[in-house]
Amino acid sequence: MNAVDQGNVIQTIDQGLAIIEFSHPLSNSLPGKVLAKLANTITSLGEDDTVKIIVIRSAGDRAFCAGASFDELVAIDNLETGKVFFSGFANVINACRTCPKLIIGRVQGKAVGGGVGLAAAFDYTLATQHAFVKLSELAVGIGPFVVGPAVERKIGVSAMSQLAINATEWQSAAWARSKGLYTAVYDTADAMDEAIDALVNKLCQSNPEAMRQLKQVFWQGTEHWGRLLVERAEISGQLVLSDFTKKAIAKFKKK
Repeated sequence: MNAVDQGNVIQTIDQGLAIIEFSHPLSNSLPGKVLAKLANTITSLGEDDTVKIIVIRSAGDRAFCAGASFDELVAIDNLETGKVFFSGFANVINACRTCPKLIIGRVQGKAVGGGVGLAAAFDYTLATQHAFVKLSELAVGIGPFVVGPAVERKIGVSAMSQLAINATEWQSAAWARSKGLYTAVYDTADAMDEAIDALVNKLCQSNPEAMRQLKQVFWQGTEHWGRLLVERAEISGQLVLSDFTKKAIAKFKKK
């Protein structure tokens, strides 16, 4: 099966807690089909009155998310296709932003590009010491245009610029915590999961309307993102068509 057609998103609901898990055999990368299903699942659970809290996680015990699917990037041959693909990330971020439920992120391993954008779009993100981060887009001729607003909102322009400019260097989970991307960092996934369970138990006993109102307060000033992120997707969609970017992606894939 082609890598573009692989990957999945599954959901479970139990006593007010909804868990969304995305997966892909290539380090939980995100082809367009997975992005679309992830965005739709977040939106659907946000509208479900039985759901109080959402936890988003990825499969496995290594990489959290490798970002965009390189196989799909290589195949983009026109602006509309490129815009649609990068809009997939925009749709997931906007789904997190507009979802009326608080979203807890579980980051067990490395996050690259769009994976960093996901971590930034969650309302409260816990991680392990293995959850290094990197915005690698500039290294392949693009730039973190779509995820940039979410990352900047969470860690500030200075830290986001550091990640975006030094696109080949990993930053540690401790660095990400110091900048506000992660709320806490744990030595093991088991310790992280215990902390998530404790937090979820508390939140499920909290006033749903108060949490909904808090979510609106947290995201004030982002109402224009529906338009902004699509505009950013168009920038990336244009850049991915250039000979420079195509050669850079091909070279990156060979590593």
